[in-house]
Amino acid sequence: MKFTTILATALAAVPLPGTMAHPKMQEKIEELSARAYNYDDFDSNQILGDLRYLNWWQLSRSGSDIKRILQGTGNPQNRDKYWGVPRLQSSWCKRDTCCVWKYIADDLEVLFRGDSGRCSKWARFAIRMGFHDAATWTLANENAGGGADGSIILGGELTRRENGGIAAMGTKYQEIYQKYHDTYGFTDITYADLIQMGANVATVVCPLGPRVRSWVGRKDSSTPSPSGLLPSAFSDADTLIQLFMAKTIGPDGLIALLGAHTTSQQNFVNASRAGDPQDSTPGVWDVLYYQQTLGKAATPERVFMFPSDINLSKHPRTSPAFQAFAAPGGQGLWNDDYAREYIRLSLLGVNNINKLTECTKVLPQPVSNWDEPEAGKMNKWLDSDDYSQKSKDVSWDVETGSYISVPENKIPGYTNTRPRRQRNKWGGFSW
Repeated sequence: MKFTTILATALAAVPLPGTMAHPKMQEKIEELSARAYNYDDFDSNQILGDLRYLNWWQLSRSGSDIKRILQGTGNPQNRDKYWGVPRLQSSWCKRDTCCVWKYIADDLEVLFRGDSGRCSKWARFAIRMGFHDAATWTLANENAGGGADGSIILGGELTRRENGGIAAMGTKYQEIYQKYHDTYGFTDITYADLIQMGANVATVVCPLGPRVRSWVGRKDSSTPSPSGLLPSAFSDADTLIQLFMAKTIGPDGLIALLGAHTTSQQNFVNASRAGDPQDSTPGVWDVLYYQQTLGKAATPERVFMFPSDINLSKHPRTSPAFQAFAAPGGQGLWNDDYAREYIRLSLLGVNNINKLTECTKVLPQPVSNWDEPEAGKMNKWLDSDDYSQKSKDVSWDVETGSYISVPENKIPGYTNTRPRRQRNKWGGFSW
């Protein structure tokens, strides 16, 4: 069941700050906010694309299912299996829209699942690319383009600063596209679908991750999407809330999507700490991210938290969702909310939703139970402030999802080169 905001009218008066993280973003958010988006009348169950203009009797099976999910009632996950997959080059496979996507999903699963069972850096790249292609869209300015249209690859957006670190995933997708679209002749494949299907394969490959319902049939665009619409790791909470409301995603939905940081290892926000995870289970899709960001669980030395995440964990409109996902039973609640909100995100800017075909059955089945196979090595590395080559070797193994190759007695421990963090009275960290 979708987590609904526990906040009431009293919180509607929370003011927006006078300064934003980036001048251009400030101007854009102020414009969007003035046009349509107020806290008290925001609808987190808005309908998207062509579904806004169709009567119930005009809806296809996909259109009807997606509409219910967007309205908060449909099931955003399922475990349907693909029985009797035709041979790739058979006429049967050509006639079945989902057939080629099964082969693509299988290729991606190999890339995304590390030897240790944790998901790899490629999975994290794919999830991030799914976000970054789709989130360059706003309802108030929808005619400007953007959304889940493949333009992050086709429009040259991978050279943008905010897309740093995921260009290699773009190259992988180009190789897959050339293999199945060009070589095998499945001409209905689009980059827009490949990016969103890839993000959903990556999510379910990560241990404990949800199996998000997935549709194909999006159209590609080579027109670069509008810039300045992706979140910053240094933003204040109000800026981020308004930014996502402009995309039809409410405060609770924002926090559900934010939890994807649970698998992450940051490399660019603080280059001196490259490879540091955002919770102590990198490559695993669990709610420890919420617990540690809130300070409800012990946080090892190496865990790195974005300032924006800490800001959101303390804001009165987003803290309730943090608290709910961090609480007992939060894993199932979060997986369901994430799946629902990611379906919404993956359909931003898509105007042929009623003609999409569901292919969830091609996804791998979820990993519902997880025990870290290298807890001793992982914990020693996490509780270290050392950045020597041995430590970097461990970081690389974790990043690729491999077993840690460095013997436990060779992993550098805490060296007191910087003071241990202490949580301050405002809920953040002091050094």
